[in-house]
Amino acid sequence: MGAWPWLHAAAAAVQLQHAGERERPGRQDGAASFEGGDPADDAVQDGPVPALPPGGPRAADEVPLLRQRAAAARRRVLRAARHQGWPAHRGGHGVSPTAQGYPETPGIWTQEQVEAWKPIVDAVHRKGGIFFCQIWHVGRVSTNGAGFPDFPSTQFADFQPDGQAPISSTDKQISPDAESGMVYSKPRRLRTEEIPGIVDDFRRAARNAIEAGFDGVEIHGAHGYLLEQFMKDSSNDRTDEYGGSLENRCRFAVEVIDAIVREVGAHRVGIRLSPFVDFQDCVDSDPVALGHYMIQQLNKHEGFLYCHMVEPRMAIVDGRRQIPHRPLPFRKAFNGTFIAAGGYDREEGNKVVAEGYADLVAYGRLFLANPDLPKRFELNAPLNKYDRSTFYTQDPVVGYTDYPILEDGSDTDESSSQA
Repeated sequence: MGAWPWLHAAAAAVQLQHAGERERPGRQDGAASFEGGDPADDAVQDGPVPALPPGGPRAADEVPLLRQRAAAARRRVLRAARHQGWPAHRGGHGVSPTAQGYPETPGIWTQEQVEAWKPIVDAVHRKGGIFFCQIWHVGRVSTNGAGFPDFPSTQFADFQPDGQAPISSTDKQISPDAESGMVYSKPRRLRTEEIPGIVDDFRRAARNAIEAGFDGVEIHGAHGYLLEQFMKDSSNDRTDEYGGSLENRCRFAVEVIDAIVREVGAHRVGIRLSPFVDFQDCVDSDPVALGHYMIQQLNKHEGFLYCHMVEPRMAIVDGRRQIPHRPLPFRKAFNGTFIAAGGYDREEGNKVVAEGYADLVAYGRLFLANPDLPKRFELNAPLNKYDRSTFYTQDPVVGYTDYPILEDGSDTDESSSQA
């Protein structure tokens, strides 16, 4: 087993996550790489990117992860590029100034951002990596600096230009999070005539990503962010052509997909979907119908690269994680490469790839704490424990590039333990 030779940089708030480079273990079985062309080339090649066939335990992908460490973006990006063998910042890149909702997250809507990314993308390519940029818009998952009488002690960051309300499919506010104390600002419902402009923001972000040298883009259509706010009936109460029926609710997402495919080619585009997930007050009354409809739309684009689907929440049965495997019908219906994500360990990941349930399996927390995760899986080596308290902090090193890697085939760090 080796590593899949690609790195996932994620999201379209479009946040521009900072990235680093990871050393790619040598291939051992001659399996086709996930992307076509010579990844050592600085420029992105124009040829098609063939999908990767199932490959047992080799079929491991890094899930896009939100990271909040993009302050002084260029300096950190260049430092990450020099730091061999460590992870890229996996997470979303904002597509516009209104797309932001988290501190110190990146974007890819300006030429300055494009230029800042070029050195890091080049560094990843020189190490033999494949680098995708996830583009996103957080929608109502944001704050504009205005407090609320009911929450006088809450501090509200101002992520929106000129203190404007966050935009969304609706004017319904996300319920306050009792555990974290987070309260999001009341959003403004997008007017019908404004939506084409947001579609164009995604298109431009995709073009910028390719100009920066990324091998492709992943559209973030999951986890309660803007595209999903339109897709799911709990957060879409519109009465225009973007609300009501399933087709109408998905119209915005489909227009984004169509625009990006026209701009950069279907072979450079993937999408992340989570029809079963109820994150950030985004729930759908019929997630199966929603998932099937979106798969049908993806299949209209010949060569659409991949669909990255999130599992429903896993259950614990007899002390073991039980993954529901609800996306199986979508995997059967989708024409491209299918990536499954959500609570997988090494054993379960190998199993679902071997059984044809998925072509690739995405890992998040395990990959964050183990930058050499494919090698550890290959050797069945102990895994570093991840430190959850550092997931959303802004330190450029702690909880980011300070996890130990294997040396000479064995892990010498005593803090490592079996996951």
